[in-house]
Amino acid sequence: MAEALDFRVPAESSKMLLLCGLEPAAAEHSLYSAFSEFGLLYSVRVHKNAAIAQPGCYAIVKFYSARDASRAQQACNKQRLFQKSPLKVCICTKQKVLQQQVLPLSSHKCQELANYYLGFNGWSSRIITLQNISGFDEEYEELGGLSQKQCLKYLCALEVMLPNHGICTRGIGLAEAHLENSQDSLEFVTKTRRVQKLSVGKALSNAFQKLLLIVLEDGKVAVEYNSGQEESIDSLTEEELKGLTQVNDLSLEHLNHEEDEEFACELSLDEAHLL
Repeated sequence: MAEALDFRVPAESSKMLLLCGLEPAAAEHSLYSAFSEFGLLYSVRVHKNAAIAQPGCYAIVKFYSARDASRAQQACNKQRLFQKSPLKVCICTKQKVLQQQVLPLSSHKCQELANYYLGFNGWSSRIITLQNISGFDEEYEELGGLSQKQCLKYLCALEVMLPNHGICTRGIGLAEAHLENSQDSLEFVTKTRRVQKLSVGKALSNAFQKLLLIVLEDGKVAVEYNSGQEESIDSLTEEELKGLTQVNDLSLEHLNHEEDEEFACELSLDEAHLL
């Protein structure tokens, strides 16, 4: 049976393993090494047992694929692996009352997932435009009066190409940061570089959100364009994307969200793109 994987943080319980009976000295890198043999991992987290429980640890191992998680559970349950005592490995079945918001993967995780299933040469990306759309925001100070604080704001439009599958998709990202002292050249350069990288990372993540990886039982991978994620940016020409007036016609409010846990991670971007 084929399995569909999207470029979002895995939230299904079928993709999570609960490991009990870990010895106190258990390390995340040992778990990662053991379970990554069954498929690509999103995360490995080790926690100490509650004070009322026996000394030791438990862990949550999160896969991108439910099929990989199932294979790992069957192969590793009641096995010693890297420690003296056997582990209890089970699929997480406890459901939370409130459904968590499904977050998009960071650009780093998107690249990791694409490289694993499509190969390093199976996709490429290019920046169509990286624009400075900075302005000034008026803010009231505690002592009263009106002041102006410069806001750095960059908009990026980016294209992801999958030549082996005949698919091309675009993404858009917006990032901003406030300057505490507009006369401080070091702060200006540092924050400008960070905002540029963050906007490029968000654009790359946004482009991957429109793709679905279809993984077949024999390991072959097909890719589908998720039309439900289609946006007006895909119908614009490059000239329109490079024009500030046309870009401002896009709805950018939903792109200017606060940095979540995913986007706060280090962005692995080619520095040459930002020169």
